[in-house]
Formats: sequence, C-alpha cells, structure tokens
Amino acid sequence: MEEREFGRSGQHASVIGLGTWQLGADWGEVSERDALAVLETAAESGVTFFDTADVYGDGRSEEIIATFVQSRPDLHVEIATKMGRRVEQIPENYVLDNFRAWSDRSRCNLGVDRLDLVQLHCPPTPVYSSDAVYDALDTLVEEERVAAYGVSVETCEEALTAIARPNVASVQIILNPFRMKPLRQVLPAAREAGVGIIARVPLASGLLSGKYTKDTVFAADDHRTYNRQGESFDQGETFSGVDFVTGVEAAAEFSALAPEGFTPAQLALRWIIQQPGVTTVIPGARSPEQARANAAAAKLPELTAQTLEAIDDLYERRIKDQVESRW
Repeated sequence: MEEREFGRSGQHASVIGLGTWQLGADWGEVSERDALAVLETAAESGVTFFDTADVYGDGRSEEIIATFVQSRPDLHVEIATKMGRRVEQIPENYVLDNFRAWSDRSRCNLGVDRLDLVQLHCPPTPVYSSDAVYDALDTLVEEERVAAYGVSVETCEEALTAIARPNVASVQIILNPFRMKPLRQVLPAAREAGVGIIARVPLASGLLSGKYTKDTVFAADDHRTYNRQGESFDQGETFSGVDFVTGVEAAAEFSALAPEGFTPAQLALRWIIQQPGVTTVIPGARSPEQARANAAAAKLPELTAQTLEAIDDLYERRIKDQVESRW
C-alpha cells in the first residue's frame, strides 16, 4: 500500500490506517479474539498505521495492540496514541507532570520504551494556544518518552492554531464527504507547513457505508445511541454532527454515486485519500472483512471529476448548513 510522510517528523503511514476506538469500547462489544483478527487482517492488507488512545476501553485498545505487535515482530507499524481525556477537561490539567504520567501509562500499555506519536486528545480549546503546553510536549521528546507529537481537534480553528506551532507533527481532524470544511484552509496550511493530516470519522460513524435506515437501532453502549446530542463528548464525533435522519437520507444518495466496483464505504475512503494534504485515513473495523475492504480502497481508481462534483453537490444541498458553523 502507498505510504505518505509526516513532513516534520519523517515518519510514514499507509494511506489507509486503522482506527481502534471500536476495539476498546463505545461501539458495542468486540472480543479480544476478534480484535486481534482485525489487526492481523489490516496488517496483512498493507496497513502500517494504527491509531489508538489511552481512553479507549481505559487502555484496553492499547493493550490489545501490544499483544498483536509483540506476536508479530516481523511487522513494522507506526502506533499513534492519544492522551488527556481520562481527567477533567480543564486547561489546568495539561501540564508536564500529567503528560509524563499519561505517556508513561501508554508506554506500559503498548509495551514500548518510546511512543511513536502521541496526540493531545481533543483538549479544551485554550490548550492549543498555550506556550507551556508545547514546551511540555517538547520535553517529552527530549526525554525520549515520545518520538513526535500532534493534536486531535474538533474544529478547523483549533487545527490552524496547532499547525502554526513549529514542532507539531500531525493534526487529526474529522474529514469525510459529510465534513468538507477542512479542505478550504486546514489541508492547504498543513501541506505548506509539512504537518501530517490524519483523517478520522471517515465514514461518519457508519452512515457513509449506506447500511443504515432511520429505523436502525444501536446497542445501548454504542455512542451512536448515547451521544447523538453530544451528551458524553463532542456531538461531531457521532455521525459527524449530522442528525441521523438527514444523514441516512443523504447517505442513500451518496451510495448511488459509487462507481462500479466500489462499495459506498470505499467511495468515502477513496474520496478522502484523494484530497491533497491528507496523509492517512483511519477507518475502524469490527471484523476482518471490514478491515480488508477498507484497505482495498487504496487500490481503487481515482474518482472522476464528475463523481467529485456530484459529492460536492450533495454536501452543499444536504449537509453543509448543519455542520460548517459549528466545526
């Protein structure tokens, strides 16, 4: 699979990576056996970038990745984790002593001496503008606790603030055919600065797979049930902030745009990696079949101008007014 570089850190990632939130929690139960099978299939399909977080199952996702990687010393994968959401979300918690403790916990969970990439996990907005925060992150690099650091953001404004900092290696942001605002300023700024872009929530929490109807019911422990109005964390993380009924209707239109040989999910992934400035996209997978199909999108033909224009038109008509003012 094609790999792309994080310009500032020199690290590389497969254009399609693997997001592992679902292997920890919040997407219904996934057994350790099934989780390991997903990781194995992704790696065998050419995926070399796994994204996790210390809060996914309170460390379960990191530990499962460690079990897999230790069983496959022949493989080289970059593992990006995130920190900062296991405590109260106030700027005062984003200090060096906490960063050391959080990164040490993730190093233990992942079984490594140094983390490949650690990202602040959607912290309060003022954190992105704090000199002390970046000084503390630089210290983690100097102490060889981490090789590089980045941020995960909710808004385009937060992304632009982080990109302006000289040692930020990556920005993780929601980007998909239902969340196009980052195309206008964030991706061009990242390209100019050499900052990697990690596109998350690429299928709008599954909407863009085209598999759901307005009557679909999700498990009680699935964030698509309990966070539709942002009850537990930012609403934009669930269905990209689009209300479910509108999303299902728009997703049906989107599915009809899939060229021959594409699934709707592969159309969404192909659209993302075709955007200039994207380094990698991190779809989740709950089964080996999903992991294999996601990875296969990297080998599909580029989308035609006609298809791209039709996707743009759908976004303008059905989605833009719901999301652009908020994120």
